Amino acid sequence: MNTVRVCVIEAKGSTPRDVGAAMVISQAGLTGTIGGGALEHDATAWAQKLLNHDVWYRETKAYPLGPSLGQCCGGYTKLLFEVMSAGAFSNTENGLILRSLESGTAPIIIQDRHTRQEDWPLSLSRVVQDMLSGAQTPAPTLVNDAWYVEPVKPTKNTLFLYGAGHVGRAVVSAMAGLPFHIMWVDTAADRFPDNVPDHASATPATAPATIARHAPNDAWHMVMTYSHTLDLAICQAVLDRGQFSYLGVIGSKTKRARFTRRLGDSGISPGMVDKMICPVGLPDLDGKEPSVIAISIAADLLQRLSSARYVSDTISASQLRGTMGS
Repeated sequence: MNTVRVCVIEAKGSTPRDVGAAMVISQAGLTGTIGGGALEHDATAWAQKLLNHDVWYRETKAYPLGPSLGQCCGGYTKLLFEVMSAGAFSNTENGLILRSLESGTAPIIIQDRHTRQEDWPLSLSRVVQDMLSGAQTPAPTLVNDAWYVEPVKPTKNTLFLYGAGHVGRAVVSAMAGLPFHIMWVDTAADRFPDNVPDHASATPATAPATIARHAPNDAWHMVMTYSHTLDLAICQAVLDRGQFSYLGVIGSKTKRARFTRRLGDSGISPGMVDKMICPVGLPDLDGKEPSVIAISIAADLLQRLSSARYVSDTISASQLRGTMGS
């Protein structure tokens, strides 16, 4: 049975969703969303007309959202419509999917950064190499208005969450659907709920600081165990390494002052200790209920992630301009 995948491949100005947002239309219905009531309604109707086309039939459709659909956001979106067989790529775990925007050719799965074909433009080869080597974060990208590149699996940031108490459980629940995979750490297996959601992995560890010490260099860390002694040991392990994307500790300003003093006494530099965030969450969102704290933490992490991507994109664009000017 054929399906039609509709994907946002270009977005300018104010648009309902960003590049990479997708939905799948079949005879049975629709899954996913590209946002915007009028846009999604028109795209769904158009996709239904394509269901009987051959597999890998493709076409694009541009939407100036104000003039064409009367949407108040007023931006510009380009959609890629692609006829696929049900379950395509379901067994592929990693790598990039490359699609020519022309019809009839199957997408290419690339897992080796050295792979290159003669008909690829240099700009496409560079994108593939940079994404698979780690020089560029894998992300949906339109190249030369002719190729669309996207990760097989959406990129997830690894969040090490230490503590499976009431707040820890609320945080895991609040993070569902967000671009994080949670490595959920506590001292015993029976501290976790019976059903751990798919976006989290329960990791019992008698010494959570050991887990922190061996986490990836770009990991995010959120500390909220049942013990201040454990919290301090985890923070010291993270700061001793000095390579992490974020370190947050649940607690008060008093707890921060105490930890700052003890971490300094252990030999960690003041500049490194300053990278520890405590209290955590949005400063203007009051409330001590676990659900409120969890929402505040999730929102704060999303803001920090968005800011980090903006800085990274700005640096990459600057480097590209420098390369082009040299």
